[in-house]
Order: sequence, then structure tokens, then C-alpha cells
Amino acid sequence: MMSQMPQRTALSRCPSCEEPLESGDRFCGACGYDLSAVPARPDDSPTIALNGAPPGGPWPEVPHAPAEAHRQVAPHGAEPGGHGPAPAGPVVGSPVSPASGVRFDRPPEPDEYVLQAPDPRVVAELPLPAEGIAPPSVCVACRAGRVDDDGYCENCGHAQPRERDHMEQETGPIAAVSDRGLRHHRNEDAFTLGNTLLPDGSPATFAVVCDGVSSATRPDDASLAASRAAADTLLTALPQGTHPQQAMHEAIVAASRAVNSLANEPATAREHQPHQNAPACTIVGSVVTPSLLIVGWVGDSRVYWVPTDRSSPPARLTEDDSWAAQMVAAGLMNEAEAYADERAHAITGWLGADAYELDPHTASFKPDRPGVVVVCTDGLWNYAEAADEMAEALPADAAVRPLHSARVLVGHALDGGGHDNVTVAVVPFPTPPQGAGSA
Repeated sequence: MMSQMPQRTALSRCPSCEEPLESGDRFCGACGYDLSAVPARPDDSPTIALNGAPPGGPWPEVPHAPAEAHRQVAPHGAEPGGHGPAPAGPVVGSPVSPASGVRFDRPPEPDEYVLQAPDPRVVAELPLPAEGIAPPSVCVACRAGRVDDDGYCENCGHAQPRERDHMEQETGPIAAVSDRGLRHHRNEDAFTLGNTLLPDGSPATFAVVCDGVSSATRPDDASLAASRAAADTLLTALPQGTHPQQAMHEAIVAASRAVNSLANEPATAREHQPHQNAPACTIVGSVVTPSLLIVGWVGDSRVYWVPTDRSSPPARLTEDDSWAAQMVAAGLMNEAEAYADERAHAITGWLGADAYELDPHTASFKPDRPGVVVVCTDGLWNYAEAADEMAEALPADAAVRPLHSARVLVGHALDGGGHDNVTVAVVPFPTPPQGAGSA
């Protein structure tokens, strides 16, 4: 005996070709579509991700605008690969899939969906966690659904922020903020802050900021390893009486070794990406003591000096390891011409196993007045390149509110377009007494 078809509302037209149907038809007379395969209409609206992706699937990239002029270029000049925007028109080919009967010539769906307010009934039904057990993560978008182990909301399908998408830290008188930005799918920057004492008991503070090279493999791992290795070296060397400039040099060497070690993988680890560059990143750091300001760097991340008295001129304290900087230094172009060239931000120095050579740059300064040291990646200085522009973007009370000031600078980059990851550390000079914090 044949099983009966499930009862459902009669169809007036074929769902495949729109041909009118008669009562009792089991197959479309025009296209042969099996009408018994039509799923029952759900009782409620399906859950849809904010951009139309099915919940639980990978979060698709937002269509990109034309490539930005300040994107960091690969160590050997290879531009990072990327996905272009999806075709605006319908999929080319037969409008009906013979396998499923699904039409592909439907009108395009909107890029974004309006996020509905959370259903209070859903919130009320969420069980309270047992005592001593952490409550389940709640979606940052709908504020109602629980976040599954795969990082997506069970209610609205929204992908949740990852730990490194936005990071903030305040350690004594210094602070730093790092943000993924508006275009990148992950944050490949990293930073480390530290406070210690010199042998004479005077305080020393430092900030290390690293920017992963996007065209290399594991750039986020490279930046994190480099920042941590450099910080560990400074925390060891400074209390032992090593001169801060020498300590900075040793910190960069240690960071380079840490990144190089990431390339020591089993032969099978990179078999799917045999031509990918080894993990790589840039590094920039600053050490501040009561009388000295030390900077060190490899790559195109920068350090700026902004006096507390804004009537005094600010200054950039580092020189980029980049194609544009080399052209200017060689006298082949002026700065405006060099930075207008599409090759301007191709870096010529970085940390990584396939770097040409390690050439740490360090410099020592003795400012004659108080101020603030800004340590940042190009995700910020692309929007405040000149020292005067950076000083204008920095709040006047940065020396006493470093975390607030770092947030303001990151916001400045995001307001400007946020084309890259953004990381900035704010370090007051001279170093305040140990234990002093922001007001």
C-alpha cells in the first residue's frame, strides 16, 4: 500500500516554473516537478543572519570598496589575496536546477536585514545558571539568543566578536587599544604593556606594538609571539641594569627569534599552502624612564612625540622600512610623490624567517618637557600621518587619561574608514611614580 502524501495547503502554481496546477496534480505538467517534494510551510519565520547567510555557516565578508592605497604589502611585494564582491545579477545558467527544482533567477536579496528587537518571551525562557557556573554567552546583536560553541547566535545567527577583535588594557599610567577595523575579517595586530623598576628604584614603562603581515601565513600568531617575546626581554633586562636602548635592541632580536620559530613546522603543516610566506610581522616599541625616551622598530609601525604644551611642535620619532621611505632617502622622489605611488607601503623590513636580514633600529631621546608617546600601527597613522595631524587627534589630557585617549585615536581611524587593523598605545613622559594611574 502506497503511503499517503502529507496533508498541506493545495498549490495553485508549480513552485519551479509557475505553471498553473489543478487539484490533485502530483507532478507539474510543464516541467515534471515532483509536487510531493514541496516542503510544508513553516509555522514561523525562518531565522536569518544579518546579511542573509544561514545560521551556523561561515560569516561572509562584506563586499570591499576599491583597494585602499595604504594596505600593507607582502614581504616580497605579493599583494594579499582577497575575495571580491558577489555578482549583483542572477546566477548564470539554467533558471531551474533539475536536481532540486530550486529557481536561481529570483530577485537579489538585500545586503542587510533589519535586526528585530529581542522577543521578551525568549529572554524570560532562558534558564538561570546554577550557582558557581558561568552564565551562557548572550548574543551581542539580539541580546536574546545564546551563543553556540561555533561562535554564532542560536536565535539570530549573528557571528559573535572574537577575543582579539577589540582589546583594551590599562597598566598603571599607560594604556593601549587594538581593534579589528571595518574591513579586515580578523585582528592581526598585538600589543604588550609593562611596568618595572630600574636598579636605582626609578620606574620604567614600555609598550610594544606588532602588526601582522597579512600576506604571510599566521600573521596574528606572529604579532602575538613577537610582542610577548619583546616584553619578556624588557622585563628581564631593565631591572638588571641593561641600558634601555640596548634592552630595546635585545627585545627586537628576541621577538625576531619568536616569529622565526613559528616557521619550524612539520613538513605536512604547510602542504596546502606551499608558496605562502612564513609568519611575519612588524614591531615598534618605546621605553620611558624619568629621563630617557627610547624607541625601537622594524617595519612601518611608528612612534610619535606629542608635548603636553601643544604650543611646542610634535615629532615623529621613527622612519619607515618601506619603499616610499627608501625613495625619499635616496633623493629619487619627494615625500608627496613617494607616498602617492601604489608601491609606497611595500615594507622593506619585517620580522620573519624569510626576511632579508634583521636590522633593528633604536634611538634615544632626552625630552626637555613632559609629553605623550604614541606607539601605533599604520592602521592609525594612515589617518593621521603627519605629526601635527596626530597631535590634533590626540586629546589634550592624554597624559592623565591614556586609555580614553587611546580609544579616541582608534575611533579617529574607524571614522576615517577603518581599512586596516588599528592598534595604539599611549605612554606619558616622564614616567610617573610607580602605582600612578589615569585620572
